[in-house]
Amino acid sequence: MQPPVETQATISTIAGLHAHADGQATLQGWLYNKRSSKGLHFLILRDGSGLAQCVVAEDKVDAASWQAAEAATQESALAVTGAVVADDRQVGGFEVQANAVRLVHQAEEYPITPKEHGIEFLMSNRHLWLRSRRPWATLRVRNRIIMSIHTFFQERGFVQMDAPILTGNAVEGTSTLFEIDYFGEPAYLTQSGQLYGEAMAMAFGKIYTFGPTFRAEKSKTRRHLTEFWMIEPEMAFYDLAMNMDLAEDFLTHIVGDVLRDCAVELEALERDTAPLERVQKPFPRLSYSEAVDLLTSDKTAEMLDARLAALEAEEQQLKEEQAENEKSYGQAKKWRKRQIDQRTIEIHKRLAEIEEALRNIPEWKASARNFEWGGDFGGSDETVLTWHFDRPLIVHRYPAAVKAFYMKRDEEDDRLALGMDVLAPEGYGEIIGGGERATDLAFLKKQIADHGLPEEVFTWYLDLRRYGSVPHAGFGLGLERTVTWLCGLDHLREAIPFPRLLGRLHP
Repeated sequence: MQPPVETQATISTIAGLHAHADGQATLQGWLYNKRSSKGLHFLILRDGSGLAQCVVAEDKVDAASWQAAEAATQESALAVTGAVVADDRQVGGFEVQANAVRLVHQAEEYPITPKEHGIEFLMSNRHLWLRSRRPWATLRVRNRIIMSIHTFFQERGFVQMDAPILTGNAVEGTSTLFEIDYFGEPAYLTQSGQLYGEAMAMAFGKIYTFGPTFRAEKSKTRRHLTEFWMIEPEMAFYDLAMNMDLAEDFLTHIVGDVLRDCAVELEALERDTAPLERVQKPFPRLSYSEAVDLLTSDKTAEMLDARLAALEAEEQQLKEEQAENEKSYGQAKKWRKRQIDQRTIEIHKRLAEIEEALRNIPEWKASARNFEWGGDFGGSDETVLTWHFDRPLIVHRYPAAVKAFYMKRDEEDDRLALGMDVLAPEGYGEIIGGGERATDLAFLKKQIADHGLPEEVFTWYLDLRRYGSVPHAGFGLGLERTVTWLCGLDHLREAIPFPRLLGRLHP
């Protein structure tokens, strides 16, 4: 008796099908989509590494295999064995012509369908939505970014260190702390590993931390999560200029890796890669004062007026297209109706984006025109500034009043802190924040007092200025903000597997 066909073939991932071209392979995965016609089933299988079409012909398989293909519902688990044939027209570039199909598990009616779903529904079903094409692509890009980060620092002699998640002191101010009871005394979920990073840099020279951080901000903007991941390098004997150079090298490295290795994912996300290809050194650098001058200038006002006019024209064009589609829908063939349905979803999404932009830009224009020196840039201010440039922008030397207590002052102007932010282009805003750290013990003691912080919980931190204090600097990169930018997403909530934000604790 011959063993089943499935056991005769090598089990392969979809991404590994190229190694079995013109041979046999077994795919194990889930049914992503199915089309059928007389005597044929076209099964789109997913296995986490990609998508592949499996063609099941009734006259090429046994009755059990045909029944398995017939019964399979969306997200049913399948094992499909067959000939691997190269075909550039198919998703993934290969097709499996089945000679055996086994139904591993038949799924119940799946709640996420090809129709348009609201974001709250999708977030409430995030555990299932992760299987869809867009989250799949986004989180694979996230994975590639993480690997790129480790490679960058490891190749440059940095040591990865771990900062504690439970801390006894604030880092970025006390208003956004998550407080817990730590065996009878107050403790907090970390806002940043940076203070501990400074201690580790004094021991190891160049370090980076990579871990979760928490901010209890009651904010519902698209740029905020209550739990997010930060990458925080800290370097002994670095000044502000060296810090900016490192951040520039860091970002160009990450973007280059994603462009090289994530073409399939970026295509699935419909990400225009032209702006990413322009992320090359050098980045423009503006002092805070120069950035304020640009923000409040006639040049900015004219740029915003031009954007408004372009959006209004696009809105009119899309509405005309939608009206034409609706007019022809009743007489359209089935395949054309599917196209119109998909295009309708795209048009609705874009019109919603345009409507929001038309509502926001006049407010942003007024905010930019009236911005006063000494204030911190808001999200809209960062967006407007980045629209002037085709690559990341570095803004440096902020007013000390809007920066953390540990920032070193500019020796040429004591009003300024030696801080820097890197703003991502295309309106994505801040993705890196950092600067040079203060090294003077007396200055830091005064800063702690002026900020109303208890000195006793910073005793260990002040020791760093007592025993071998040296110039040092560092920065923090928000992982989710970076993923959002590189994937062209609208909201940080899509950039992490299970987002935590105001009103969202489940699943």
